[in-house]
Amino acid sequence: MLNETNLHNYQLRGIDHILNNPGAGLFLDMGLGKTITTLTAIDRLMYDSFEIEKVLVIAPKRVAEDTWMNEVDQWEHVKHLKLSLVLGSAKQRKEALIRKADIYVINRENVAWLISLYGSAFPFDMVVVDELSSFKNHASQRFKALRMVRPKVKRVVGLTGTPSPNGLIDLWSQLYLLDMGERLGRTIGNFRNRYFRPGRSNGYVVYEYKANTGSEQEIYDKISDICISMKAEDYLELPDKIVRDIPVHLSAEAQQKYNEFEKEQVLQLQDSEITAVNAAALTNKLLQYASGAIYDSDRNVHHVHDEKLDILEEIIEAANSPVLIFYSFKHELNRIMKRLKAYKPRKLETSQDIEDWNAGKIEVLLAHPASAGHGLNLQRGGNNIVWFSTPWSLELYLQANARLHRQGQTKPVMIFRLVAHHTHDQRVIKAIESKNTGQEALMEATKALISKYV
Repeated sequence: MLNETNLHNYQLRGIDHILNNPGAGLFLDMGLGKTITTLTAIDRLMYDSFEIEKVLVIAPKRVAEDTWMNEVDQWEHVKHLKLSLVLGSAKQRKEALIRKADIYVINRENVAWLISLYGSAFPFDMVVVDELSSFKNHASQRFKALRMVRPKVKRVVGLTGTPSPNGLIDLWSQLYLLDMGERLGRTIGNFRNRYFRPGRSNGYVVYEYKANTGSEQEIYDKISDICISMKAEDYLELPDKIVRDIPVHLSAEAQQKYNEFEKEQVLQLQDSEITAVNAAALTNKLLQYASGAIYDSDRNVHHVHDEKLDILEEIIEAANSPVLIFYSFKHELNRIMKRLKAYKPRKLETSQDIEDWNAGKIEVLLAHPASAGHGLNLQRGGNNIVWFSTPWSLELYLQANARLHRQGQTKPVMIFRLVAHHTHDQRVIKAIESKNTGQEALMEATKALISKYV
């Protein structure tokens, strides 16, 4: 079992940062051990200085189910901390809240429920938001609920590796939860007016805001006292990460059908205003078609080709070791499970799946990047990743890869991306590589497609 002497110097710095700041942001890169850093700080605040009595941890569902409990079990100096998982049905959640514990862990979808349950009698004197960026939307119910009880909380810790995945505008609500508006202003309107100017708009509706010259540095200077940022490459000697794009060549017939489908879908937008919504819808349709099947308007699946499945099977056979496959659409999951049935593939759903994977009991594990994107430790089970189709989201892509390429991995991580030539796959890979996957880039790519056919 690990003990406090196994903590890295950068983790000790993170612990001190939490202890010294009632509102503390740890913008630590993936794999830097945010959880044990925070648990150690909680232990000191609770049992050394007696500053806190009851901690609430808010986390993505899978992280709430596994990560926090597993970290307590693995580290000697925090194993005495009692955790209660506030998960499941409303009855189960209420029972978990009644149990005597030091730390109560809840998934972020139930934050509004929890605060509604307690009202003004909110009993937690410390709140940890694991993946603070999931509170970036100031209009969301979870943010509004937590904002309401924030004055009752002595200490708040925000953990994330990607605080502003869509730009600096995302920072306001996250920082508000840390300092109640002291640094970036008490309202989103004041924050926008001070640091941004309207970008694309339609009348009074503004679709995006652009940072003013000098705003980025000014914002960072404002928050630098309570937020520390660390990059994994600066602190960890991780094994290599090797990315290989595997070309998928469609048959002449399949390529012709794809070209016709792409043209048809694109021309439907030529007289419309290009928004993030219809651009994303087009991207999803084209990626589905490139992967080999597509939903119609009634959610029926239409088979197109099997080229990606054929190459995927070759990769699995050649790997001769466990493989983690990321898929984007449910029909991809179903088709992959059917094709690879000889390998007894399993979909990542439960804590048992994680345990079995890390124990080497699963040859092929399938996961959607959105459900395996934050905090899950899968590095002990294998070192091979296959992207059946790559999503238009740099955050999802990086977070998913970090499930294997993280502290504790002992082998080079191989990342295979199946890329259908002459399809939208190639545009997505280009966007990922250039780290240009925001809404504006998505819409610009759509406009470029339209110009191709008009």
